[in-house]
Amino acid sequence: MTFLGSRLRHLLELLDGDVAGVYADLGLPDIRPRFAPVVRTLARQGPSTIRDLAAAIGVTHSAASQTVAEMARQDLVRLEPGADARQRIVHLTDRAARLMPTIEAEMAATDAATEAFDAQLPYPLSRLVEEAIALLEQRPMRDRIGEVAVEGEA
Repeated sequence: MTFLGSRLRHLLELLDGDVAGVYADLGLPDIRPRFAPVVRTLARQGPSTIRDLAAAIGVTHSAASQTVAEMARQDLVRLEPGADARQRIVHLTDRAARLMPTIEAEMAATDAATEAFDAQLPYPLSRLVEEAIALLEQRPMRDRIGEVAVEGEA
């Protein structure tokens, strides 16, 4: 048995755990790896809705909302009501602005390390991930499982 989901979670833990360790080494133990894309996007594009942030960083609205809520607790972002009562606009705080040089330097180092890591693999992990996401967006795993289950019953 391969337990693909378990292996993927373990891979992500190895990657994110070490990036979190770098932030801790830099004196920022409350900064999570998933915060950096949000900070970078807001710094580049300015205040955004959670939906726009989710699209920009390639995650679900729910994932972006959870990340933003945690970032607000860490005083990295603040939320303001949008034009629509259901909409919230995310702004960087002064604390996030002060941390930008450190976050940018860490992300540049992580990007370079990722490129070197990809070069060591027979097939770049970053490319494989993008291709896997595209295939699952075309045909979800649930549909694939259902098809196999029906074939198995025949």
